[in-house]
This record gives sequence, C-alpha cells and structure tokens, in this order.
Amino acid sequence: MLLAIVSLSLASCVTSRKVNLLQEPTKNNKIPSYDTTRTYEDYLIRIGDRLYIYVYSVDENVAKLFNSMGTSGGTSAAQMRQQMSQGGNGTSSYELYSYLVLEDGNIDFPLIGKIPVRGLTTRQVKLELEKELSTYIKDYGDYNMVSCEVNVVQRTYSLITNTAGSGNFPIRKEKLTIYEALAQAGGLGDWSDRSKVRIIREIEGETKVIQFDVRSKDIINSEFYYIEPNDVIYVQHLRGKSFGVSNAATTVGIVASFLSVGTFVYALTMRIIKASSNSSSNGK
Repeated sequence: MLLAIVSLSLASCVTSRKVNLLQEPTKNNKIPSYDTTRTYEDYLIRIGDRLYIYVYSVDENVAKLFNSMGTSGGTSAAQMRQQMSQGGNGTSSYELYSYLVLEDGNIDFPLIGKIPVRGLTTRQVKLELEKELSTYIKDYGDYNMVSCEVNVVQRTYSLITNTAGSGNFPIRKEKLTIYEALAQAGGLGDWSDRSKVRIIREIEGETKVIQFDVRSKDIINSEFYYIEPNDVIYVQHLRGKSFGVSNAATTVGIVASFLSVGTFVYALTMRIIKASSNSSSNGK
C-alpha cells in the first residue's frame, strides 16, 4: 500500500519538463517541432469589428465637420483616443465614437456614405478614406488636405485555465504574442497542461480550434505565436492534479507520516504481544 502511494505520488509530481517554456523539440516528440514558418501579418478587418476614425486637417472647420467627438465629460479628444486605443473607456465610448463593420462589409461614414472595409488592413482603410475625403472637400476652403487615423478598437482575448488568471483581457498592442497574453493574465499554474493549449478562433462566422504545445521553442515561427482579437485560449489541467500531490516535498511528508504511523502501530503490537506472552508465562 505504501509503495503504491509513493509511486503514484512521484508519478504525479510536476517536473521542469512539464512547465518550462522555450524548450528545444525532442526526437521522441514529447516536445514537438512545428515546421510552419509564419511571419506577422497585419490584421484584416472583419464583420462586427469597430473602427475608431479621427480626421485631421489644417482647417479646423473640416476637422469638426467629420469629428463629432469633440470632448466628453472634461476628456479631451486626444485623451479619448488614447483611452479607446488601449481598450479602457467602456462600451458606451466605443459605440459613440467608433464605426461598426456591417454585415455587408461596409462602414457608414458621415457625409461620405458606405465605405468597404472588410478584408482590409487599417492602413488600407486610412488611404481609402483620405482619398474619399479629399475628393469630398476639394472645393471646401483654402486647405483641402486631410489625414486619417484608423484603429480597430474593443480588441480583447479570453483565457480559460485552472488559475485565478482566467478572464477577458484587452489587446493593447498591435503584435501580442501567446507569451505576452499568458503573462498579462497572470501566467499559468503548475498544474496547467502546457502540452495541450488550444486557441478557439472565429473567422468570418467559422470557428477554428488549433492545438499546440506552448513549451516548444518552435511556436515562435508558427501560426500559434500571435493572438488575434476575440481569441479564446483554453488550457486544461494536468491529470496528476486529481491526486492532490503538488511536489516532492509533499510526497516526502506523506511517506514520513505513513512510516511514523507504521512504526507506532508496530511498537504497540509488539508490546501487546510481549505483555500477552508474559501473562501466559506467569499463569503457568
């Protein structure tokens, strides 16, 4: 019984091989290699995204014509832009000062009308808007040059794991890696199974589930490395957690306790046997 408990405890201990990141792939594939080589690709705008757009012009009247934002509650336009780009000003601000990508792939921009944006990068949308706006205001005043700022806002990802770090988190930078996403969420616990990390990704109404081993150094050049808006990262538990033994020190404690109890029971049994023997001898 004791041997079985010790074996089970040691088998369920967390080793450095199970938790360390950036490990070299192994020949036995316990740390897999990934042949896919992929560089970062600019995010392509999808249906349901929200675009924050701000128009700049040397003519204040032109800027005011297209920027209905102004100020809100003592917050300047520049401050509001910064808060929105960082994902920290609440849903109401997004809805008031951003443009929803509709089912037809367009946004409805004031005075200009529908602008197709689906499948484009923010830079491509910026150039298209500047072209449309320049044409619209070509006869407006002495200054008809405009510049646009375009950002995808309300960008978040979710993490589901066995630690307190589970939740929904903002994407505050253009290139967010899987390592940065996990760090922002507080990291993974010792009993998180890093060999079977899954990302649930929805693209144009289709759900894709990709699974990978986050311990492998090879993921840096794979499709798993960069997080996209609305990704759900799921990290399951290691099997060993069901045994409730977290490290070698706990195992040693359990073994010591059993040995102590065993020694006590053995000594007590021997004392009873000896007393019984002495009693029998005296009776004779």
